[in-house]
Amino acid sequence: MILQPSEFKRKLFFTFFDIGIIIIATLIAFALRFDFDIPQKYFNSIYIVISILIMARLSLFYYFRVYDISWRHFGFKDTTSLVYISVFSTLFLVLVSYVLHETEYIIPRSIIPIEFFISLFMMLALRISKRLYLESYKVNVNGKNTIIIANLDKANNILRTINTKESEYYPVGIITTIKEKMKTNGVEVYSLDTFISLGIYCEVAIIDESVELGDMYEKLNSIGIQSIKVAGDYDDYGVAIKDIAVEDLLARHPKDLDKEVIQKFIKDKTILVTGAGGSIGSEICRQCEKFGAQTLILLDNSEFNLYSITEEIQSIKTVSVLQNVVNRSDLEVTFNKYKPDIVIHAAAYKHVPLVEENIYEGILNNIQGTQNVIDLSIKHNVEKFVLISTDKAVRPTNVMGTTKRICELYAQNSNGQGTDIVAVRFGNVLGSSGSVIPKFKKQIEEGKNITVTHPDITRYFMLIPEACELVLQAAAIGTGGEIFILDMGEPIKIVDLAQKMIDLSGRDDIKIEFSGLRTGEKLYEELLINETNCSTGYESITVAKSTPYELKKLSADIQELLETQEQLAKLKEIVPEFDHQLNK
Repeated sequence: MILQPSEFKRKLFFTFFDIGIIIIATLIAFALRFDFDIPQKYFNSIYIVISILIMARLSLFYYFRVYDISWRHFGFKDTTSLVYISVFSTLFLVLVSYVLHETEYIIPRSIIPIEFFISLFMMLALRISKRLYLESYKVNVNGKNTIIIANLDKANNILRTINTKESEYYPVGIITTIKEKMKTNGVEVYSLDTFISLGIYCEVAIIDESVELGDMYEKLNSIGIQSIKVAGDYDDYGVAIKDIAVEDLLARHPKDLDKEVIQKFIKDKTILVTGAGGSIGSEICRQCEKFGAQTLILLDNSEFNLYSITEEIQSIKTVSVLQNVVNRSDLEVTFNKYKPDIVIHAAAYKHVPLVEENIYEGILNNIQGTQNVIDLSIKHNVEKFVLISTDKAVRPTNVMGTTKRICELYAQNSNGQGTDIVAVRFGNVLGSSGSVIPKFKKQIEEGKNITVTHPDITRYFMLIPEACELVLQAAAIGTGGEIFILDMGEPIKIVDLAQKMIDLSGRDDIKIEFSGLRTGEKLYEELLINETNCSTGYESITVAKSTPYELKKLSADIQELLETQEQLAKLKEIVPEFDHQLNK
């Protein structure tokens, strides 16, 4: 149908209107300049001005894709682009008028600023007209009473999104830290305590994603607000609003994240990431892309995982390497060919029960794989090697944690050979493969009771992107030999986590069952081997005390570990604090 919107029709519409605006603005400018009695000798000048501006402005509009902007979503950044382009095209007209000033085609200088302001006003008015019409506070008065919890800038973005007749929300207040009484866009602004004291009926809360949601969630529930949404992905066009998830409640936003330090560390570097397709490895890759790495060498032994992350990383050069870190000769080829500046080693078997059932494979992959990557990093003069470690390496009670502790020992005691080698230790990340949250979600979706191993079991948690940013920050400040520890906040009881997930699901038919601790599983995780640690200048990152272990002896012990039939005994010899916990 002729009225059906399309990209071609939008471009054609704005092209014709912009031509019309230039013609009208030029005629008005000349009319004002000559008091509405334009001398005939300036008629040719009018044609020249119109021709030049149409050619210059429209060419720039198409080159800078101004006509690709949605009419409905025209915003502040788009306004800035329009102003810049109008200025440049007007400057071009100034240049032409200077060239013609001694010819018969004189362009009066005064008409140039007049035309500029008239045409700019008309172009902007045209482009914001639809947005003004659609967003002129046509709120759905029958929508659910909603409060917005955000700073005023973000609250205005949220209002822009929900102030439509089709919206299911009716805003009754904005909750922020501002103390004075005020309104914004017709909506009252309150402190949370004031809002609660007024007893205003409310069904829904929309909360900015940067707000610490844990305590807020409990307060809102206490005043009867059960429907809680999270707002994120802000831009000039509005905001994405989604249901609150347990990850949002547990999220911690580090206050001392130093993105400048991370960017300086990553920018223009060739970076090899092992285990690039895993939960941590893939997010490390995304962060490296975000902070401007020159080349990413993505190494993984899973074809599907490697394909997935390769397809996702698009803005920087990538190399996909389908290899296993256990195969040293293949790794050697990769190091020789691509010569990485930084190596981030995230490849590991991490699932405790699986490693307990496959002890040799866990030792081979985790320890020898790490040994291979560290040795080759040193041999090929890599600037910095970063080992991804785990809280399960502290006083380990399972084989997986013990293998990671040996990796830490090898990393610490290999330092000082030309490559700065650091390790970063942290707890569970929210939503990683095999973690409790995806498992609990699946059980809820299937209508099954949630299984928790023990009522007192606790774990540290952090969002994957935040953990990976802190990993890169720690790596950036490391000088070699450190084991960095990320501040994971307070440990969380898994039974409380399970109950919150049930509450958020709205399923009152799902209960919690206790299945008993699994082989090698701890009730409590630790991040330090002892209480001595050093600060780094960042509260979110500290350094564990080093543990000396003569490298030749450690290498010999690892070789013996790979060959012996008494692997548990040898693990205990290398890591004396290993206390293997078996199911009774």
